[in-house]
Amino acid sequence: MINVTEGAKKELERLLTTTVNWPEARLRLIDRGNGVLGMGVDIETPGDEIVEYEGKPVLVIEPRLANNQEGITLDVDETAGIVEIVIIEGARA
Repeated sequence: MINVTEGAKKELERLLTTTVNWPEARLRLIDRGNGVLGMGVDIETPGDEIVEYEGKPVLVIEPRLANNQEGITLDVDETAGIVEIVIIEGARA
């Protein structure tokens, strides 16, 4: 399972609402191969793991990816006034 901190959930919600004008849209964590993860805009599909912020779905992850990424945490890094979503190896949330 992938952990998502409250700070990351808040940033995902901000990204989704400020850049996508489609009510059914969610951000999707995707496997780009060779151990690289990415994000895109998509809709929920049956079986997806759904991450919510304040009751609103903001991130979806297909079950295979969620189950294969044990010990991964999505968090935020606010270095130099720039907020970025980061991936941290090792369980923490």
